[in-house]
Amino acid sequence: MKRIYHFLPLSQRIWIIGLVVFWALFLFGGFLFGSPDDAYSHRMPTWTRMASSCALVVAGWSWFVFSRKQQVNRYALLISLGMTFGFLGDLFLASVLPAPNRVLAGIASFAVGHTFYILSIVGFGNRFKLNDPAARWGMLGVWWLIGLAGWFFVVFRGQNPTLVHWVALPYALLLASTAGLGSALARQDRRFVPLALGGALFLLSDLILAGDMFSDLFFRLIGDVVWLTYGPAQMLIVYSIGTAWKKAG
Repeated sequence: MKRIYHFLPLSQRIWIIGLVVFWALFLFGGFLFGSPDDAYSHRMPTWTRMASSCALVVAGWSWFVFSRKQQVNRYALLISLGMTFGFLGDLFLASVLPAPNRVLAGIASFAVGHTFYILSIVGFGNRFKLNDPAARWGMLGVWWLIGLAGWFFVVFRGQNPTLVHWVALPYALLLASTAGLGSALARQDRRFVPLALGGALFLLSDLILAGDMFSDLFFRLIGDVVWLTYGPAQMLIVYSIGTAWKKAG
């Protein structure tokens, strides 16, 4: 444990590591020990899924509190805000929170969350000289193409487009922007590869969910596959605060 987050006092180190352990227990424990629903789309109970996201919200704000006198504090704040809005999106999509249209409410919440993620990555990159234009715009271009292709083939093609279908396009590009900017940091500093992977997994998770919602995509345990890509994505993004802290020195 001494080598993990060595820049933190022992009590804070134990707390941060303990939260990711709780996150894993809720996420993977819910999958392993939950009961299948009638359609067998997922095993994870709603409460374990929500608890896993809640653990990441607590982790994000813990990073923010612990880094309050560090250069990485703004990055931690924006990532924590992003995760908080992601958790709100989870609550809307799971119908835990009421909304006239739970899908639009969920999309709006995640969109705000990813706006904070983007601001955090761009701001950090600019401040610590990880803003090479070729890496940044090159990776953004690649991921925008991936997001556009995913939206077209999964959401749009063969459909009678409604408002939600069109709203899904800028949303897909927003998620692709997080993946692209994270990849740009990783191109310049390999320590940010987990952040880039988190952005990619988030987009993949969303495309699977979109396939379920818009294209009648279904396979056994599809709901769990969504969460087993989405949950690690959020964890990697939140815990990139530790990577940013080490980079900032």
